[in-house]
Amino acid sequence: MNLKNINQNFTQKFPGDFSENTMQRQTPEVLFCFIKPAEFDNTKLIDFNENLSVEIGLGALENDKDFLVAQNLPSNVRTYATAYAGHQFGNWAGQLGDGRAIYAGEIINENHQTEIQWKGVGATPYSRHADGRAVLRSSIREYLMSEAMFHLGIPTTRALSITKTGEDVVRDMQYSGNPQKEQGAVVVRTAESFLRFGHFELLSARNQTDLLKQLADYTIENFYPEVNSENNPNKYIDWFQAICDRTLKMIIDWYRVGFVHGVMNTDNMSILGLTIDYGPFSMMDGYDLEFTPNTTDLPGKRYAFGKQGQISHWNLATLANAIFPLVNDADALEKILDNYGKKFWTDHDKMLANKFGLEEVLQEDECFFTDWQQLMQDLNLDYTLFFQSLEKAVLDIKVGDFSNSFYRNLNENELNRLSNFIEKYQVRKLKNKISETESLELMSKTNPKFILRNYLLFEAIQEAENGNYDLFFKLKEALHNPYENRFPEFNQKRPSKYDNQTGCSQLSCSS
Repeated sequence: MNLKNINQNFTQKFPGDFSENTMQRQTPEVLFCFIKPAEFDNTKLIDFNENLSVEIGLGALENDKDFLVAQNLPSNVRTYATAYAGHQFGNWAGQLGDGRAIYAGEIINENHQTEIQWKGVGATPYSRHADGRAVLRSSIREYLMSEAMFHLGIPTTRALSITKTGEDVVRDMQYSGNPQKEQGAVVVRTAESFLRFGHFELLSARNQTDLLKQLADYTIENFYPEVNSENNPNKYIDWFQAICDRTLKMIIDWYRVGFVHGVMNTDNMSILGLTIDYGPFSMMDGYDLEFTPNTTDLPGKRYAFGKQGQISHWNLATLANAIFPLVNDADALEKILDNYGKKFWTDHDKMLANKFGLEEVLQEDECFFTDWQQLMQDLNLDYTLFFQSLEKAVLDIKVGDFSNSFYRNLNENELNRLSNFIEKYQVRKLKNKISETESLELMSKTNPKFILRNYLLFEAIQEAENGNYDLFFKLKEALHNPYENRFPEFNQKRPSKYDNQTGCSQLSCSS
């Protein structure tokens, strides 16, 4: 790999702690700390994403596997972790920072910058009494899911490699007082930038306005080309609008495919509108607006599927408060936030219309969408399979087409409700201005045939922990073409045996 091309512009531009001291502590005057990764003696590479490596400018893997676990690094790579803050479950948590993530730096390929980061190579000053390691279970989940989201067309961080460290890591998976030894692993992940809302919250909370301005200017210059930063008195307002636009696109895409992040703290929100930090996430099986895969989020269900739009708005409001010293115009920020709430529903309805094969949203569609949502909620139909069952000539659709999306036996009244909805859909679709062929094409590119369900990840992890990676690689192949039904065996509803399975339908922030 072209490791010599990795540079560290961030550490050259911002104040840091150069001591390499990993003692967990407050770091009030700096944005990053240089640290040394842990040492691993018996590593084993599981997979390397060569296409991504070539794309970002690292190139093919040669005799440099050590880099993938942060060992024997070249002199130009000095590893570091960044400081940020955040609101966790709605409460101010103060300083947080990269507790399991360590940066290698940035690489530029054809004027495109990519940050490279290890997850699981040891403690940092921000590890918060933890060891900075990652386990095979959570590493497989992040490696596969981040790539699945990319191929679904959703803004996301990406995964470059996954490697076993050869050491055991102790984890209490459900925080139940039952810690177990698990296999350690490292994921190398990439993104244009890993900057979060929390980086700006930290500087604002510490009244470091000059440094806040410097970080904002750096972010605009490097990652927001659409914002005119030269002699523009509204630069920071325009920037906040752009952040809202990118965040909204991401959230609408989550709703489109049924993705539930599970822990939408402000420190887990990308300043670039990327899906970041794959922990207790899940693709939704049976439709449920109150579904949250994260047991830590119970009983309040703050981050449930149906609340993700609302929470993104709340998180953006905290960001607005953080950057207010740069803007000094509360009315402008409030206007953007108000418009975000309105645009969310406009874009959400447009997305739903596309899932139904409708080229536009009519005034009457508000009732149509509400009726559909209530039907799905009451009958708990499989979200993905339901829309697949609609992809046929509209007048040929029958109740029996949906049997594969039932998670329980429906009674006569429920079947009648489904039948009545089908009739409503047929009437509505006949008002389309586009042809049936065009409508089906619209549905086909909007509704995935393959989603990386948690039970599939669970099975792949079980096999991998026993040294068998066949399912891991098969899922990796399937996720490359999610809008094609190349693997019908994966295009199935969750088996009932996994309904209450820890690590499958029940997850935690340790996941």
